[in-house]
Amino acid sequence: MELFKCLFGVVTVVLLACNVAAQQQWMLPLQKHHAHLPSQLPQQQSNVSPPAAPFDKCKVEEGEKIQCGIHDITAEQCGDLNCCFDGRQCYYGKAVTVQCTRDGQFVVVVARDATLPQIDVDSISLLETNGPSCTPVDFTSAFAIFQFPVTACGTTMTEEEGYIVYENHMSSSYEVGIGHKGSVTRDSHFELLFQCRYSGATVEAFVVEVNDVPPPVPVAGLGPLRVELKLGNGQCHSKGCLEEEAAYTSFYAPEDYPITKVLREPIYVQVNILDRSDPNIILNLEHCWATSTPSPHSLPQWDLLVDGCPYHDDRYLTKVVPVDSFSGLLYPTHYKRYVFKMFAFVDPNTYTVQKDTVFIHCATAVCYPSSTTSCEQSCHRQRRAVAMEISPSQNALVSSGRLVLTKPRAPNTKSKK
Repeated sequence: MELFKCLFGVVTVVLLACNVAAQQQWMLPLQKHHAHLPSQLPQQQSNVSPPAAPFDKCKVEEGEKIQCGIHDITAEQCGDLNCCFDGRQCYYGKAVTVQCTRDGQFVVVVARDATLPQIDVDSISLLETNGPSCTPVDFTSAFAIFQFPVTACGTTMTEEEGYIVYENHMSSSYEVGIGHKGSVTRDSHFELLFQCRYSGATVEAFVVEVNDVPPPVPVAGLGPLRVELKLGNGQCHSKGCLEEEAAYTSFYAPEDYPITKVLREPIYVQVNILDRSDPNIILNLEHCWATSTPSPHSLPQWDLLVDGCPYHDDRYLTKVVPVDSFSGLLYPTHYKRYVFKMFAFVDPNTYTVQKDTVFIHCATAVCYPSSTTSCEQSCHRQRRAVAMEISPSQNALVSSGRLVLTKPRAPNTKSKK
């Protein structure tokens, strides 16, 4: 397909990315074809001041690069197009790029990495998709490419101080996991408002602001059985380090709460017994779940572990992390660890984000193994065998402090003046 022949103006805009997230929208398989956009340079530059470009905008895998501009374009000309130059070719970066052509067309290129977590580019669409030009002209696993007339696909036109302003809007769909006590999502919800402003021989760009989500103490269970719940924050600092192991080398302190997390960011949970030195007892997690308030009985709720096993109706299964004699802990059986992906609670009727806070709760029990029974919580059986009856004094409910869902990273934005 031959795309437009001459760019009239170029701008990259900031998207409005709502905090909606549950990746039940799966990524497309990697596609090998490349689209080639635009074939000539802009006649006029936008007069919008450029924000600073994030450092990783141009770190695009070689097989995912999409050509921007003509083949013999210079680095300076490539920059005028707000694209990246590697010394050999000009290509689109990890951003959202909106371009306006001389013959009155929008070109919108959306990168998968424009937000964190990544967007499923196949889920992005314009508000109106009735016309044949209102769907992507091409897409890869890393980019979605739209090109359509400024008078089509629901574009609105207004006059403003000598300019003819064409404005449109696109967004992404997202999937919601529906449970018996609540609904969650782990997908980023992408929304983009973009404009082209024409005035004689010039065009100006409009940059939309990002509406930030507001920014972010572990609590120990009391009683005869004392249990604490902590969140790991250790990081890898050497080659070959395993992130899952490093995460439990340090933990958030009480003064670190509330903690901010983004959608699908791993949450490393550790639950352990306090003030017990009996090496024979085993800590079991009967049930772990999340709520949007500090109360473990409030609704909505989302299960993380049921009978010590990952909640099977969550497409992002919680992962139980083994704690064995190689963990370096004095009493490994006094500890349980698991990892889940951060999510947001969703209204079951409107499927919009309902709450941006998450509290973790675990109902725990101490198990005493015998010669005939085991305390192992097998996730491969229909029902788990009980080792021996546990008195109420050997049960405890423990909760985390507040986790706050923060805004996904906005796309790289840079407009040439």
